[in-house]
Amino acid sequence: QVQLVESGGGTVQTGGSLTLTCAASGRTFSRQSIGWFHQPPGKERHFVAAIMADGYTEYADSVKGRFAISKDNVKNTASLQMNSLKPEESGVYYCGAHSGGTLVFARNYRYWGQGTQVTVSS
Repeated sequence: QVQLVESGGGTVQTGGSLTLTCAASGRTFSRQSIGWFHQPPGKERHFVAAIMADGYTEYADSVKGRFAISKDNVKNTASLQMNSLKPEESGVYYCGAHSGGTLVFARNYRYWGQGTQVTVSS
């Protein structure tokens, strides 16, 4: 079992920045691939970024060049640096522990945190 806790959400103006953190426990973190997903109100969660155990990263096209995912195996955390935020990127951000398969599909993540709220004001 993997336990994940997100933090770092808040309110920023359009164009502002936030760093979200996913703290993990329960399994060997260095072997764990982590993904970040965004769920706007009333919609399904969709892929934002992921980092694999070997350091490979993948990003949704909409966030390339603005967001950066990283992993710290000493602190057992994975972070998502979000820059130049847009109002449509408001909503809950979840981190998930990847269980295999294509990174962009939420169904390929077995464990999830409870999310952290991001609000981007216009």
